[in-house]
This record gives sequence, C-alpha cells and structure tokens, in this order.
Amino acid sequence: MFQICSGQRTLELTSPVVMGILNVTPDSFSDGGQFSSFDLACQHADAMVEQGAKIIDIGGESTRPGAADVTLTDELNRVIPLIQYVASHHDVWISIDTSKPKVMEQAILAGAHMINDVRALQEPDAVEVAAKLNVPVCLMHMQGRPRTMQHAPEYQDVIGDIAVFFEQRLASCLKAGIKREHILLDPGFGFGKTLVHNYEILNRLAELKALELPLLIGLSRKSMMGSLLNRAPQERLAGSLAGAILAAQQGANILRVHDVAETVDILKVMSATEEFNQLA
Repeated sequence: MFQICSGQRTLELTSPVVMGILNVTPDSFSDGGQFSSFDLACQHADAMVEQGAKIIDIGGESTRPGAADVTLTDELNRVIPLIQYVASHHDVWISIDTSKPKVMEQAILAGAHMINDVRALQEPDAVEVAAKLNVPVCLMHMQGRPRTMQHAPEYQDVIGDIAVFFEQRLASCLKAGIKREHILLDPGFGFGKTLVHNYEILNRLAELKALELPLLIGLSRKSMMGSLLNRAPQERLAGSLAGAILAAQQGANILRVHDVAETVDILKVMSATEEFNQLA
C-alpha cells in the first residue's frame, strides 16, 4: 500500500482519500468566481475540512479548455494568502495546483505540502525546483495545452500512450533527483481526450496500477459527465459520484472533487462493504 510524506507529515493511502478542490479563479469551468474572494475561499476551505477532505488543492489559474494564461503575480496573489490561512487554521494536507516553478517555491514556503502539476513538470526549471523542494508531486497527462487540448485529440491506445508518457516523465524526474516515493500520477480526464477516451480510461484505470505509483483521479463535474448526461456543471453530482466510486474500485488513491461530503459518504459505503466481504 502507498503513503506519501512531506517533511514530518505522512498521509496513508491504504484506502482512497478525498482532495477538495479550491479554485480561486474568476473563470474555473465549474465554480468560476464563486470562491475568488478571500473570505469566501476561506469559508469553503473550512467547510471541506469539516466534511472530511484530507487534502485541499488550491489553484489560482484555470486550466479549462481555452483558458487564458495568468501572470505570476496574479497567481501568487490568489493562492499564497489562502495557503497561509489553511495552514494556520487546519491540520490538513495542502496541495498547490500550479505549473509555475516560482509559485511552487512560494507555496511550499507558505505551508503547502505537495505539488499538483497539470503539465507534469515540463515547464522550464519545474522539475529541478520540484526536486529541490523535496515534496510529493502529482504528474498529470495532458495532450496539447489548455488552449488547444480539445482540438481533435488522437491516440493509438489511450492507456498505453498515457503509460508511455508517464514512463518518460518518471525517467526525467528521477534523473533530476525527485524520489520515486514522492511521485503520484493523474491520467488527466478531460485534458486532451474525447468523450470516448475519457470513458475508456475510466474503464481501464486499473491497468495504470502496473506503474506501481499512487493514482490521483479528477473527474468531478467534468464535461465527460455533462456531455453524456446533458447536465450543467452544477447538476453533475450523480455522474461525478458514479465516476468516483468506479475509480476507487479500480485502485484510485486520491479523488479530487468539488463535492466533498457526498464523496466521503460513498467511500464509507464502499469501505464498509469491503470489510464485510473480508469477514465473510
């Protein structure tokens, strides 16, 4: 079984844990603007911790399809005060959702414990900075860039191609000095994938366990739910929970979600069922 460590902190991943999403951006696809004010963002962080989130993932730049770039100054101004607030008020893991090395540095200094990078440390200096910071980092697969990633993505074999990408990024990370036990993987639902690709990944997710690293899964409220169910982002709870439980049953270690309380509930039901099966 897996665990991740950051400084003196250890997070056991023997059963799936919930990562609560806190986007402090005006244009996030699901909750854009809803938590962009500092006070509202703090209140939402408080609520997610109370609901059972083990990790709060704080991001200051939207990565939705077509999203515009955010300046370094703007991103720092959005995320650093919130990281400081959560670190000083809660005994919870804090993840910084960024691709910018300088944001990574400042976030860890402010109290974050791990890095969640949709670009898999491919920005200039990112892998070297992550190695120096010596904290867990999640590498996400994305075909293309946020502005263009949904322009006719193609794969020979979607799981096989993602696995090859991860093997290449792992080699780069290990060469730079990042510890293998500090690396997590995210197949990147919705990032350069068609609807069919997304559901094939969900169906074959267990195949990625062959890489023997923790899997972080983020499919909450995404277009793979909206397109299939014809639901707006705020109406995708049922689809998101179905995806979460399917991912957990196939070995997902961290579920990155908007709806923390509901996801914690379904994981409790799954855990109780598994314990009964072990006793039977």
